[in-house]
Amino acid sequence: MVSFLRFLINGISLGSVYAIIALGYTMVYGIAKMLNFAHGDIIMVGAYISFCAISYLDLPPLLAVLLAMAVCTALGIVIEGLAYKPLRQAPKLAVLITAIGVSYFLQNSALLIWSSNPKVFPSIFGSSALQLFGGALSITSEAIVTICANIVIMIALTLFTSRTKTGKAMRAVSEDKGAAQLMGIDVNRTISLTFAIGSALAAVAGVLLCSTYHTLMPTTGSMPGIKAFTAAVFGGIGSIPGAMIGGLLLGVIEILGKAYISTELGDALVFGVLIIVLLFKPAGLLGKPVSEKV
Repeated sequence: MVSFLRFLINGISLGSVYAIIALGYTMVYGIAKMLNFAHGDIIMVGAYISFCAISYLDLPPLLAVLLAMAVCTALGIVIEGLAYKPLRQAPKLAVLITAIGVSYFLQNSALLIWSSNPKVFPSIFGSSALQLFGGALSITSEAIVTICANIVIMIALTLFTSRTKTGKAMRAVSEDKGAAQLMGIDVNRTISLTFAIGSALAAVAGVLLCSTYHTLMPTTGSMPGIKAFTAAVFGGIGSIPGAMIGGLLLGVIEILGKAYISTELGDALVFGVLIIVLLFKPAGLLGKPVSEKV
């Protein structure tokens, strides 16, 4: 029982990271109707910025995270403005190829700057742990902070999109860009803001991920990025609650699959569950089918 609870908590912690990354995917897709496959590499950039801030500049962890968020926010706006904005009316395939190109550009830039050698990422939350059942179950500070961060971000984004003027503008652009523009909404600014928020969340996810596993390299965000995209599709891409639910479920499935079935088949199990869910609910768990007028 204690072992199952340990695996479950580890799964929820990993799933929380997936959920934070998936929120970036789902916001960009929900508003700009495009898949930003460079999102996983922004995770890597945020982790490297925080690593350099802590290791070389001796900044406190909180300031390092804020610096990483600021850099990734600016990077997201620049990428959207230079790579995606000129393709706003282009076919989706052109946007997809551009996103893959941006991803390779960020990875190779990281290789040139930081080399391919893995770096030991410092623990920014301390070594303390919550002991339960007389010490039989230990919950690390990284797991607690990651789960709490996921909950806070989820609530904040939900309130932002439903209560604020800017959030309502985002929802309007998501529904109909043309109608939103006629109502006086700056569509370009709204899409840029969406990229900024998604990139800031990617920085947070990168720091949480690397602080948990203490390893950093230029390919750090590749596989988590793919799994987070899977989580966004699983929960219903375009749905903020769906991204959270999809991320948590995928994290739990991955950890329990590796623990009770096979460590080699853990990743395959995640994608297998996605295929099964999409066979019965093509729009995802919380997604809504969208009919196009012809």
